[in-house]
Amino acid sequence: MNVANLRPFPTHFVLQDLTAITGPVFELKKNPRQQEAYKYVKQWFKNLQVYPEPKERRFLSHAFDLYAGLSFPDADVQHLETCISFFLWAFSFDDLSDEGEYQSKPERVQVGVDISMEVLNNPELPAPKFKYAAMLHDIWRRFRSTASPGACNRFKKAVESWMNSQVEQAGNRAFSTVPSSEEFIILRRRTIGGEIVEAMVEYSLDIVVPEHVWDHPILVGLSKAAIDIMTWPNDLCSFNKEQSDNDFQNLVFCVMLERDVGLQHAVDIVTEMLADRVKEYVKLKAQLPSFGEEVDSELRRYFIALEHYVQGTVVWYYDSPRYFRGMDVTNKKAMVIPVYPRAEDAPLPSVKPAEADHMSHRSSGQKYGSSVWYPDAYRTAAFAVGLGVLCRLGYTIAGPLARVLLTRGSV
Repeated sequence: MNVANLRPFPTHFVLQDLTAITGPVFELKKNPRQQEAYKYVKQWFKNLQVYPEPKERRFLSHAFDLYAGLSFPDADVQHLETCISFFLWAFSFDDLSDEGEYQSKPERVQVGVDISMEVLNNPELPAPKFKYAAMLHDIWRRFRSTASPGACNRFKKAVESWMNSQVEQAGNRAFSTVPSSEEFIILRRRTIGGEIVEAMVEYSLDIVVPEHVWDHPILVGLSKAAIDIMTWPNDLCSFNKEQSDNDFQNLVFCVMLERDVGLQHAVDIVTEMLADRVKEYVKLKAQLPSFGEEVDSELRRYFIALEHYVQGTVVWYYDSPRYFRGMDVTNKKAMVIPVYPRAEDAPLPSVKPAEADHMSHRSSGQKYGSSVWYPDAYRTAAFAVGLGVLCRLGYTIAGPLARVLLTRGSV
């Protein structure tokens, strides 16, 4: 599906209170050690000089410490410091491909992924110059110091899956390709970092569960449901910000295109999907078998912590200025939200080469949704994705060269 087929956006849309949908099942709790932990982490982040001012101040204003405080309410100070650091790393790296210098540039995202995976595979090596990988290097050291071998293995695999999903999504952005809802939901579980979150939940309380238990179909189903329940509210809350950045990798847009409906109808559909998914989670949890008294005790701790994380996440979407741009969100019921105008510096979408011929009759000013269509821009995106594919196959010097530059901090 292509964003050229989006219906025009209205000037406003209505969003229901998503916290009221999840709240009856997922408990909200806040960590009283949040501010104490954040003092260390804030200075840690500043010392890394990931962003110059004022970008650093703007990034830190998104209240990632609150996010961790709501998501890991029972963690001690040491573990909470790692959890806040994890959020700063994950969001800063994610922003590279979502809205930053790597947006729609899968070949550059892949280079960053390669360097970061080197950190996970060889943690004894010195921290690389690439600042995002240097952050991960320190987080990985702290994680391994107390987490179980199983949790370490799941964290490592989950980070790799998440990073590869960033490359895949960057390719979709490059050509303004929107997957089907079913395809997107599967990809979205990876791009939201759901499995990393689950490993972080294990780490936060040093939970130990035998490896075979995690593979039980009910636990697998609960995992997918919990990730969807924390993810779909993100798509509902963040799509306005994303569309203003010409980023259409969002479940709302999948529904708009797949069902050929307007924005409000799509928002209502995704909201209803969320309510149904919460009911499915409850049904699955009721089917959880016993694995013995000791394992059952650890699983109870895990699901309490996971449910705290889910509700803390949904609440944070409203409390962070990241998504609602100064709006009063105290009354979340039926919020009327203005559709943001397109950012002047937002990268323009492109057309796949195969579509170029039958799109050539469009004028360069034709509207799609609320944005302007520029079909000739596909050449740049085609080069970017093609280069990215070659880099991954190892048949070009561009990937290794860029990797060297990033490692040395030159890019």
